Amino acid sequence: MLELGGRFPTVPPALVQACREHALALVVLEEEVKFVAVTEAIHRLITRMQFDALQARQQVHDLFTGLSLRGAPAGTVVGETARILGAPVMLRTVADETVAFAPAGREEAPVLDAFRDGEVWERVTVEARGTRWGRLHAHPDAGHPAGVLTVLESAATALALGRLADGDDRAWERAASTALVRDLLDESFATPADARARLESGGFGVRDRTLHTLVVRDAEGGLLDAVTALFAAQGAVRQAADGRDGIVLVSLPAGIRSAEIDALLAAVAAALVTAGTGAAWGPRADGVEGLAASVRAARVLAARAAPGTVARGDGRPLIRLAGELQGDPRLAALREELLAPLEEWDAAHRGDLLEVLRALVAHPTSRTAAAAASGLSRSVFYQRLELIGDLTGADLEDGETLAAFQIALLV
Repeated sequence: MLELGGRFPTVPPALVQACREHALALVVLEEEVKFVAVTEAIHRLITRMQFDALQARQQVHDLFTGLSLRGAPAGTVVGETARILGAPVMLRTVADETVAFAPAGREEAPVLDAFRDGEVWERVTVEARGTRWGRLHAHPDAGHPAGVLTVLESAATALALGRLADGDDRAWERAASTALVRDLLDESFATPADARARLESGGFGVRDRTLHTLVVRDAEGGLLDAVTALFAAQGAVRQAADGRDGIVLVSLPAGIRSAEIDALLAAVAAALVTAGTGAAWGPRADGVEGLAASVRAARVLAARAAPGTVARGDGRPLIRLAGELQGDPRLAALREELLAPLEEWDAAHRGDLLEVLRALVAHPTSRTAAAAASGLSRSVFYQRLELIGDLTGADLEDGETLAAFQIALLV
């Protein structure tokens, strides 16, 4: 601070240049100012800043105390932390798997890629009673009147209390996998790059990997964990329960042999026997954007898989097409047009026309094999086919008609 007067009527250029070079503030006073007035102004400023920081700390304390009392999940705590810091926040386990990530409105892929490349984020440890569960990270752009570390420490306390209340050693991992899988299936990511970055930040490799999906019908938690463990030794996995289905995303080494996959699926089938349910192995996914389509195709297969078996979606383009178009209203209309008469007849007569039709389209070149698959004699089977033709007005000798029935049955 320079007061102009008799000694310095103007500011020396050398002083201006030196302040610029060293990024120093230079204040020039053209009138006499009492030094005490300057110190009092600065003192008031510091006091106000301290009071604002005290208020901000109290607000942070109240926020995270309320989240703890309400039993908010980890994802909610991380999201609120990112909101008040105005920057991305990430919760990771001690094994460096991402549990929750809140991008704070940023593009996810660049943020996560920078983190993986070594960008330095503020972080605090999440621990309690001598147990360390993970770390909470805040992007370098984070800021708050109470201080970034103060906010992170309050959030970490809320996360630790929630972890103690869960009493489940894998609670975070389950929640993270479930949220990630559902976001993929709902196509909630803005770009495939964002989805890839989120998967890779959680330890699920995508580049140069073989990606598949497995859908287990009527999978309860213990069965889903057992099935997932079979793949974990060979590669990365993510699992989630979606309705009555258990969904497993599988990332295997790119050079894995088909015989090794066969052995894995045989082990899955053995686990399914005692549970009395079936599963389906989805077609290979073409990158991260193909995972949702693979799951949809596997669900089509799993719905019809016999107990103790794993239906295979490899090399079955029609299954993949039906899975990708699942939910299309045009397909629903096709299904209604072709199958409604048979469903109504079966319901009224406790019949088996749909099962007969399934046997027919499964063995389109051999009526003998189709009859055997349906469990009926050839004469009875032919009678059922004649009734199906009468009810639908369809020519069951026509290949295009059989293809339409096959798609309708898959839908």
